[in-house]
Amino acid sequence: MNILCIGDVIGSVGIAYVHKHLPTLKRLKSIDVVIANGENSADTNGITPDSANALLNCGVDLLTTGNHSFQRKESYSLYENPNIPMIRPANYPGKAPGVGSYVIDLGRWRIRVINMMGTVSMNPVLDCPFDTSDALLKDIDEKVVIMDLHAEATAEKRALACWLDGRVSAIFGTHTHVQTADEQILPKGTGFITDVGMTGPVDSVIGVSVEAAIEKMRTKMPVRLNYADGRCMLNGVIFTVDEKSGKTTAVERINIRD
Repeated sequence: MNILCIGDVIGSVGIAYVHKHLPTLKRLKSIDVVIANGENSADTNGITPDSANALLNCGVDLLTTGNHSFQRKESYSLYENPNIPMIRPANYPGKAPGVGSYVIDLGRWRIRVINMMGTVSMNPVLDCPFDTSDALLKDIDEKVVIMDLHAEATAEKRALACWLDGRVSAIFGTHTHVQTADEQILPKGTGFITDVGMTGPVDSVIGVSVEAAIEKMRTKMPVRLNYADGRCMLNGVIFTVDEKSGKTTAVERINIRD
């Protein structure tokens, strides 16, 4: 099966670009499942019911999130709604809304998706992603397991991928919004990319308007970090996974841009 994982979708411009290109991409690449990180899909940050539904309505099967999971209070109800396929990092404290894994049921095959967040240069009070992953995998029966690893440090992403090699089908990194050129299959059959990138404005600073980002960094003063507009790109990765073994057999990096 072919599983498309789309990098952080940036605001309404990113959603529109997914809507424009996803149908053709699914057809040309024979995509069976689409997973997208939607934690930045609302304009000015976070995720809202409107942005979540817009992505789901244009062909995304499941939304993952990250450190902006709960940026917008109106999103809290989404995590508790069983009809909305959206998850937050599994290593948030147990009282946080929602769950950290979800099963996409294709009938003959079931795909388990796990959302995990790193703690290096992120939120150190979260549970250890290594221990949380171990605990989750003890209770999982599905052969195909995909993880969105939302983390800052490339070393942490790599270390966790090596720790889970052979125990999950594929891991795609999110959060830094810059696509890495290291797509690969690890020795025991786990597909991996350090960061899948972002889907949104090309002429920006990881999605934010150039002027606002420069002002923030030069002055160190509070600045409204509005998302940029203009020409866009769609970053993603396709993992081809053997349904019987749960191993990745091919990895293809996707970079569509105007």
